[in-house]
Amino acid sequence: MQTDSIAFVAAETKIAQDAMYRLKHRYGHIPPDKADVIVALGGDGFMLESLHRYMGRKVPIYGMNRGTVGFLMNEFREIDLPERIAEAQTVELHPLQMEAHTVSGESMCALAINEVSLLRETRQAAKLRIKVDGVERLPELVCDGALVCTPAGSTAYNLSAHGPILPMGSGLLALTPISPFRPRRWRGALLPHGAEVVFEVQNPEKRPVSAVADYTEVRDVSRVKIVEDRSMKIRLMFDPEHNLEERILKEQFVE
Repeated sequence: MQTDSIAFVAAETKIAQDAMYRLKHRYGHIPPDKADVIVALGGDGFMLESLHRYMGRKVPIYGMNRGTVGFLMNEFREIDLPERIAEAQTVELHPLQMEAHTVSGESMCALAINEVSLLRETRQAAKLRIKVDGVERLPELVCDGALVCTPAGSTAYNLSAHGPILPMGSGLLALTPISPFRPRRWRGALLPHGAEVVFEVQNPEKRPVSAVADYTEVRDVSRVKIVEDRSMKIRLMFDPEHNLEERILKEQFVE
């Protein structure tokens, strides 16, 4: 990897900005719109922002952790960066496309790399009707919300909501309820990645619900459709010893 083909981007934190300054001084820097690879410095939140920001370029992104958890990041080291990038393994991800319709008749589309979640806006529980590929699968879910996640996002909010961890390459999506009240024993479903999931909000004026695709929020929704967008490819780079598939597998054995 030539150092003149690397762009550096960083979160606003001091630790990330300081790291970017040192790396630019060591390796040089070109604008992200001309780079062959982008190095993102920060945490998982900043990595998601970077993936969204440069999605249209289809350029691979190599992250180094200058944040907290860093599940999507590699270990931070300043030395031998071009060699690490040259030896890195690339994972291709496909985002979810959310099409949200509001009670006022507006509609909005957004992409999610981790998950699309529906969340109640007030003290009253949400009531959701769930359809999969046009077939009603659950006439009424009374809950705090529900989400659909990708394998890459299955270790994030989905895991906190007691959803299953999905291995990379499984060809699955997870549909997971958030604090379900009725049906009490329903814990979600595993769906093929090509499935179309539709949430219909029951009585949305009395029980308002918001829809969130990663960090894009739409308030007061009445209907939300979610499908995997196979036309979009996101490329993440990992050191061979810390690839994403291995991280997701290890997460299933954490006590």
